[in-house]
Amino acid sequence: MKYEAAFAQLQDIVRKMENDEYSIDEIAVQLKEAQRLIKFCKDKLTCTEQEIQKIQAERE
Repeated sequence: MKYEAAFAQLQDIVRKMENDEYSIDEIAVQLKEAQRLIKFCKDKLTCTEQEIQKIQAERE
């Protein structure tokens, strides 16, 4: 999965929660999915940051 797709899914979940589009049962499932997506996005950003730092260090 790409970062952009995961972030878009996360935004969709948030939007639907804000608009009360989920039932009580769906909220628990969607919260778990949101946590998974947040972790994925955070890990992807951390990895990308490390790669950028590595490239910058190689140039010096």
